[in-house]
Amino acid sequence: MKILLSNDDGVHAEGLKALEDIAHELTDDVWIVAPEVDQSGMARSITLNRPLRVREIGERHFAVDGTPTDCVHLAVDQLMDERPDLILSGVNNGQNIAEDVTMSGTIAAAFQGMTLGIPSVALSLARMDRHAARWHTARAHGAGVIRTLLDGGWPRDVVANVNFPDVEPDEVKGVEVTEQGRRDQLHLYAERRTDLRQRDYFWFGFDGKPSDPPEGTDLHALYNGLISVTPLHLDLTHASARDDLKRRFAR
Repeated sequence: MKILLSNDDGVHAEGLKALEDIAHELTDDVWIVAPEVDQSGMARSITLNRPLRVREIGERHFAVDGTPTDCVHLAVDQLMDERPDLILSGVNNGQNIAEDVTMSGTIAAAFQGMTLGIPSVALSLARMDRHAARWHTARAHGAGVIRTLLDGGWPRDVVANVNFPDVEPDEVKGVEVTEQGRRDQLHLYAERRTDLRQRDYFWFGFDGKPSDPPEGTDLHALYNGLISVTPLHLDLTHASARDDLKRRFAR
């Protein structure tokens, strides 16, 4: 089995090293094509207004000065000797759940793989302190989760979104298949700061306040020490609203 790895935290990220260890439990044929620098929050953006540079930093190991989507497409279209059988994206330093999934570069890389017809999995790790992420938890459980996914497969238009809780490996309470949750309070904020020339600038951040999610959601699973596996797809159509609008415009 040939596996392609990518991420949005950058080619030197600790989470990518963890993902490489996970992938090598599944196969020896592992390729890495990842952004040269941190591309968090880039979602599914692609680079159209400039050329992309690729740097080979090791055997089957490339850095791209572009987005996660750029990386996956270049890997499959140009850099790899054959199409991969599986794409793994991550392990992200921080969970990708609820509203995060639409802005996540980690999930975007997996979506790009899915659009190319390749089974793709996004993996992320919840943490309170980005400098104290429990990578050993992802390493301990990652390969097992992926094997279970591969055993039965999943629909071609679906990405498996895996999130590990912020607990020690032996404190993980199991795996729960979940639906995408929704936070009940504002999660993203803008902080106003002043530079040395007394000019204002703004910096986005996340407040990290816990919400009170219902059971069965990705949020609830992580809060309760479970690995969350959520099947995601790109169809954003709201079915009941569509049906209501159809009735109105048919009058």
